[in-house]
Amino acid sequence: MTGFWHRCIGLLSLTLFTAVLWAVFGAVNALLFFSTMLLWSVIHHIRHMVKLEQWLQHSDHTSASIPEGSGNWDDVFAYLARYVRTHSHSQQQLSLALERMQRATSAMPDGIVILDETNRIEWCNPIAEHHLGIKQDLDAGQQIIHLVRQIPFVEYLAARKYSKPLILKQAHYHQLILMLQLVPYGYKQKLLISRDITRFERLETMRRDFIANVSHELRTPLTVIGGFLETMSDENNNDSEINKRALALMTEQAIRMQNLVEDLLTLSRLENDQNIIEEKEIDVADMLRDLQHEAESLSGGRHQIKLDIATESQLLGSESELRSAFSNLVSNAIRYTPEGGDISIHWEKQGERGIFYVQDSGIGIEPEHIPRLTERFYRVDNSRSRETGGTGLGLAIVKHISSRHQARFKITSKIGKGSRFRIQFPAKRVISRD
Repeated sequence: MTGFWHRCIGLLSLTLFTAVLWAVFGAVNALLFFSTMLLWSVIHHIRHMVKLEQWLQHSDHTSASIPEGSGNWDDVFAYLARYVRTHSHSQQQLSLALERMQRATSAMPDGIVILDETNRIEWCNPIAEHHLGIKQDLDAGQQIIHLVRQIPFVEYLAARKYSKPLILKQAHYHQLILMLQLVPYGYKQKLLISRDITRFERLETMRRDFIANVSHELRTPLTVIGGFLETMSDENNNDSEINKRALALMTEQAIRMQNLVEDLLTLSRLENDQNIIEEKEIDVADMLRDLQHEAESLSGGRHQIKLDIATESQLLGSESELRSAFSNLVSNAIRYTPEGGDISIHWEKQGERGIFYVQDSGIGIEPEHIPRLTERFYRVDNSRSRETGGTGLGLAIVKHISSRHQARFKITSKIGKGSRFRIQFPAKRVISRD
């Protein structure tokens, strides 16, 4: 009531003053004065209401200055200015908090999508755009199932059982394998969290394949040895030719198993982070001359083997590991190049980098097999690989040795023309002697 009567003081004063004029100057003069003052008051209020209306119609109240007023309107506009300042400060704080939240979620390795109660997209970070093939600017307000249409995801969303994540393959977007998890929060809103587990799934696949392949690789020589031992232990078997053949095959398979175990141990040692490289200056040219002699012995005259040393530059690294890598590439070329083919071994410089490569004139490798050649036991042709006596681990060893020397291992091949296996060493490992 105090505020109301405070606002009415002017009107009460005008009424009292009009009554005094009535008594002194008469009714006509008093009413004329009263009407004039009321008209001025109405115009005063209308003018200030127009100012307020114009301010309210402004698109950004924070940037438009509060109108100036007089009388009671001065108090009203002062209260309004105080409210706008408070509101503007709160809005700035909320905007900063939202900006920090968006920056934080954008930096996360996981995708984040905010869904409303009807599963419409309210916001998403760039990782979610990459994972799910959506766009914040274009798809805000769209139903998530209109954009992520895989049946398992639609069923997962409809089931409302979000305690377990969903594994989803995004075949149309970079061949990703995603783990999706819905987390309800707030008032019927949900967070859709996506995580790229492609690498982990591939590692798990490689692990399963490794166990299956190593078991298969060991089973074959063990079966051969066991079968011939059983034959030789037969009391009625006195055939020396059979015994000689059995001993030769058992020796061959035992050597194969020994090579397999040695390669497995080599891989294990290379993958051990505690195994630090014992670096020294390596005379690559001298090492390759030795490897050429070994290759000619292994080939037995079945191939034309050439050595091209274009630089006398040396390498800084582990001599045993690099010899193993180079030897694996040379022996692979001999094994998989038909008789009469050409094999060339190269050492050269390109700029400051050192390049080693082996070129053969074999049948070549189909493009779909090349990315997987460095996997353990991966074989393009199982029967041919076993006939050549390889363990299936040579290229995996080369890849690990290259990585330990900060080098890049690359395979190129053309069907019917041959293959090239190339290791590119960084400038910091090349010691120029030219």
